Amino acid sequence: MGLKWIDVQDIAIELSEAKPDVDPTQVRFTDLREWVLALEGFDDDPSHCGEKVLEAIQQAWIEEMD
Repeated sequence: MGLKWIDVQDIAIELSEAKPDVDPTQVRFTDLREWVLALEGFDDDPSHCGEKVLEAIQQAWIEEMD
């Protein structure tokens, strides 16, 4: 079972591991969306992603880095 857009915390963990040198506060949503889609195990419809989902992922990633 792959990651879905609703798996915000799991996505944040994967991103923090995949992009350890990236400051999540400086990430553009267009880049964030592409990085999520490129995660191994991500399996959801790209059209199901909106700004609120990306904001939630970014916030969880910021918290993961603390």
